[in-house]
Amino acid sequence: MPEISRFFGIVIRMFMEVGAPHHGPHFHAAYQDVKAVFGLDPVECIGGGLPRTQQRLVDAWAEIHREELLRDWELLQSGRPPLKIEPLR
Repeated sequence: MPEISRFFGIVIRMFMEVGAPHHGPHFHAAYQDVKAVFGLDPVECIGGGLPRTQQRLVDAWAEIHREELLRDWELLQSGRPPLKIEPLR
């Protein structure tokens, strides 16, 4: 699963799902030993969970970079590699 960003100990990844239209656009966030899945339309946690502070950081980052996340989703679903997205600083 390609890593598209990393900030404050949080790793953001997206799966390639070529030919699998049953999943809407989403990404995965991992922090220490916990993981969550975030949908992009709207940006929200749809599975798992992160500690409150990290969840808020991921929510803010995803809102800022929503268009880039959707672009990466389309790239991956067409079999192309995603582009890196700027981390929070």
